[in-house]
Amino acid sequence: MKQRKKLWIGLICTALAILLPLGGCALFVCDYYPADTAAIAAMAQGDGVSIRTLDGGNIAYGSADAQHALIFYPGGKVEHTAYEPLLRALAARGMLCILVKMPLRLAFFDMNAADGLKEQFPTVAHWYIGGHSLGGCMAAAYLAKHATEFDGLILLASYTTADLSGHDLRALSLVGSEDGVLNREKYAECRSNLPADTVEREIAGGNHAYFGAYGAQKGDGTATLTAQQQITFSADSIAAFMKGE
Repeated sequence: MKQRKKLWIGLICTALAILLPLGGCALFVCDYYPADTAAIAAMAQGDGVSIRTLDGGNIAYGSADAQHALIFYPGGKVEHTAYEPLLRALAARGMLCILVKMPLRLAFFDMNAADGLKEQFPTVAHWYIGGHSLGGCMAAAYLAKHATEFDGLILLASYTTADLSGHDLRALSLVGSEDGVLNREKYAECRSNLPADTVEREIAGGNHAYFGAYGAQKGDGTATLTAQQQITFSADSIAAFMKGE
């Protein structure tokens, strides 16, 4: 009887040891920022941008005949379609934008998600890669291994832990003045990893979440401009940078 009781206790302890971490992981990945579909629809009115879905749920915005293209990695725990307003705005300015859908909404699960995307658009002359927050970090890590395949990097409230300083690349870094999520110390520490040809711009009144359309983000500062204004400023800055203006 005692042996049977010990066996049951052992089985229960083993089951708990397996299920509790799994439960914690499930709660983590289910806790995410969904795209604000109403805001996205409102921002998309009348832009005339063509959209098509690629393999794996990736989305291409703009013409395949564009000469400049951006592969975009979304921020951590953010639904990828939340970045549709920004990428549509870029597409309306003549850019081809490819929005990558990440496993479990976390770019570190597939840093190499950009593999094979360029080959689907062989007429594009100038390629950039970038992303928001965690997505920017992972895009930079990918770029470090494929530096000769791209013209440069676009970072939105992000930084690169990979050293790109020795590569012939261009980079643009945009940060909102009211961003309460970005680790400023890490950002400053990693600045030396950026290429020599780097442009840094602060968005006066901008915050972390307003690069996308997914509502307020925990720990973020209060923006003094609208999400539409931040997206417009970002799209203008990125398009001009990619065109070399």
